Amino acid sequence: METIIWDVLGWVGMVLVLLAYMLLSLGKIKNGKLYQIMNLAAATLMAIGLFPKNAWFSFALQIAWAIIAVASLIKIARKK
Repeated sequence: METIIWDVLGWVGMVLVLLAYMLLSLGKIKNGKLYQIMNLAAATLMAIGLFPKNAWFSFALQIAWAIIAVASLIKIARKK
């Protein structure tokens, strides 16, 4: 049962990152706060899903993705 929870979190993260990219690509959202929050949430959920599988290279990518999203959110917040 525990494995299913990790898998569901990972899948939700994957759908969220694709949704964010699709919305950005179609011009529905801009590269701003919403897009970066979606990226942060997606990377976090995927990292949570990857951690118990010991998929360290993919886990590291998601951590880097989350750090980039946080840095972007900080930059956006400082502009205001």
